[in-house]
Amino acid sequence: MRVLQLIDNFFRHEYGRLVSTLVRQVGVGHLAAVEDAVQAALMRALEVWTRHGQPENPSAWLFRVARNQLLAELRQKARREQILAGQTESHVVAEPDEPQFAKEVPDDLLRMLFVCCSEALPPESQLATALKTLCGFSVGEIAARLFTTEANVYKRIQRARTILREQSATDYDLRRREMTARLPGVHRVLYLMFTEGHLASQGSLPIRRELCEEAIRLTTLLVTHPVTQSPAGCALLALMHLHAARMGAREDAEGGLLLLEEQDRGRWDSRQIELGIQWLAAAAEGDSYSRYHAEAAIAAEHCLAPSLAATRWDKVVEAYELLERVSPSPLHRLNRALAIAEWKGAKAGLTALHGHEPPAWLAGSYLWAAALSDLHRRAGDLPTAAVHRSSALALAPTSAIRALLRRRLGDVDLG
Repeated sequence: MRVLQLIDNFFRHEYGRLVSTLVRQVGVGHLAAVEDAVQAALMRALEVWTRHGQPENPSAWLFRVARNQLLAELRQKARREQILAGQTESHVVAEPDEPQFAKEVPDDLLRMLFVCCSEALPPESQLATALKTLCGFSVGEIAARLFTTEANVYKRIQRARTILREQSATDYDLRRREMTARLPGVHRVLYLMFTEGHLASQGSLPIRRELCEEAIRLTTLLVTHPVTQSPAGCALLALMHLHAARMGAREDAEGGLLLLEEQDRGRWDSRQIELGIQWLAAAAEGDSYSRYHAEAAIAAEHCLAPSLAATRWDKVVEAYELLERVSPSPLHRLNRALAIAEWKGAKAGLTALHGHEPPAWLAGSYLWAAALSDLHRRAGDLPTAAVHRSSALALAPTSAIRALLRRRLGDVDLG
């Protein structure tokens, strides 16, 4: 197995599972030691598996190595503390019971998500810590998704670890009130986890299916549990299924990204679209309406349309207007303008953006510049389109996104 596959298939996929199981055994206060042990296990896997081949049960192999590394570190730490305290009597750190690895993982991972979304942590620290600790995101990926700097992400993670270090393993035994309070944070983490899988912000793979599949699995566990089931969770799961249904048609034979109008709709997964519609119907029960409801409604319009031209763009625009009300964001305004352009023309789309400038956190992203280039090109203002096109291409985070922009915005000099 290639090194890249080891990292993608085991580090990213198993990292959060391993951390969650080990933290449950030794306590949240040892989170840093747990993460170090898991990373050491991966490094050992890269060395051993590359030379001797993959073991029969790679997940169990990683867990055993990480657990042994962790216990050794905790014993050494206990001895150092005894020496500093002037103690002569030796106290051996007791080994936790050997777990049933495959059976315990799902609950442990969800519990750890709720721990990371503690009310003691600011929302931005919740997201950064959960994405790093449980989803295996790099600091660069987190920074891209949260529209901030890597230095800021480091600070958020360190601040969160300091707070979590003071918490005990009893945080796993959350009351219903605590779980309900933390549920929106868990939803945000799962949403970003799926979003990164749907369109990777870094790396050579534009789509990371394993992240999408894990996000769907965890969200399904949430909405099928009587305590954590909610209309917002059902809408989030609907959104994931509706996007995942089109995933197989988003790449060409070489692995490049395809525009919506280039996709073969016959390759969309009708069964997964049906699942998405079913969960969207379930989300309608109750009187709450979240951003996930609006985004799932938009995704449903795309999935049910027989062609791009036949899409009910008026309904898409209406859904974006609702999205802006429940979750105001310049990104939602930008997408609404693009939908208006499909419905009423590019000049109408530009009018929707008139007087609005991207905030500082969005100015460094390719999204705003790409949308303006597309709208000005379609409106016939090629020189302005060329300026924004250059900015978009320069800001594109990956080669796959850059190639997609070249096709969308035109691969010739517009000026």
